[in-house]
Amino acid sequence: MSEPLVARMQEFGETIFAEMSALAVRTGAINLGQGFPDEEGPKAVLDAAVEAIRTGANQYPPGPGLPQLREAVSAQRLARYGLSYDPATEVFVTVGATEGIAASVLALAGPGDEVIVFEPYYDSYAAVIALAGAVRRPVTLRPVEGRFTFDPDELRAAVGPRTRAILVNSPHNPAGTVFTRAELEAIAGVCREHDLVAITDEVYEYLTFDDAEHIPIATLDGMRERTVSVSSAGKSFSVTGWKTGWVTAPAPHVRAVQTVKQFLTYAVSAPYQRAAAYALANEIPWVEELRKSLQAKRDRLITGLEAAGFSTYRPQGTYFVQADIRPLGFTDGMALARALPEKAGVVAIPTQVFYDHAEAGAHFVRFAFCKKDEVIDEAVERLARLR
Repeated sequence: MSEPLVARMQEFGETIFAEMSALAVRTGAINLGQGFPDEEGPKAVLDAAVEAIRTGANQYPPGPGLPQLREAVSAQRLARYGLSYDPATEVFVTVGATEGIAASVLALAGPGDEVIVFEPYYDSYAAVIALAGAVRRPVTLRPVEGRFTFDPDELRAAVGPRTRAILVNSPHNPAGTVFTRAELEAIAGVCREHDLVAITDEVYEYLTFDDAEHIPIATLDGMRERTVSVSSAGKSFSVTGWKTGWVTAPAPHVRAVQTVKQFLTYAVSAPYQRAAAYALANEIPWVEELRKSLQAKRDRLITGLEAAGFSTYRPQGTYFVQADIRPLGFTDGMALARALPEKAGVVAIPTQVFYDHAEAGAHFVRFAFCKKDEVIDEAVERLARLR
């Protein structure tokens, strides 16, 4: 019998997150690989979800999303960024940001079209571009003065006659970069010049550190009308299992995304939508405390990793630290990640799996710091065995 999986998806097997999390369970290692918090979100938000279940929010909600969540998203974008979106026609609810990105790519890029991505990229980007029958064009982020950035000339060179969109992730997973206004202007300039759509992944929009500021590219001149922005409740409120996200975009783009999404899952969990609406309307004190806590955890993990012999890059946002393994005498991040549970009782993610040009990331592994302090301390103590 022939291979049942269609040819365009045969390069994709089990995700690295599933592989490494299963390895953590099998070996009893501390899982600093997958980016999920080990502490719950705000009690009031959790209570809102429970109350929604108890009071009857258990049947299909409207396909575009509950009006109260769409209104809450619209209010958040206006209050935080000065971006005005009509909740009835320009806000759309999805099963997490992953589905929002997938539906956006499937709606806006077809067979033979090209989508530019910044590598390393979140692994679902490559898969959904393949599902669309489109072609990904990577632009590499490289370390410069302690942070990962791109060469604007390489971005411009990646554009061709079939390019339809640029996938922009900021704050960036897994590099930890928060794109500056100048970097975003370079991307926006390419979009305007070549009539491209920017599809933005902004799930870490609240989780920036030090003086880094998240600037939605939709706020730049001429970009609101050509930007499809995607975010979610999962990272901002430590409820990654809720899978409740949203898209904001001009009405024609939202209609395009909805046309695809309605045949993927149709609707999103009604109780979690109610709770996410409550969270967005009441987020400021709790989310600010979360941001401060994560910044301290970032610094705690970096201190431990450097004491263990790694060289690190201090992320400006997200949950993740990039660690260079070469000071410890290793050069292959995949081989080290698969050996780490036995060598040190810790699981990390090899960054090279997020590149087309794997050699650019072969010497990095990604560690998550969205964990309890005692878990981080135990993990770095174990990692010290590598010295």
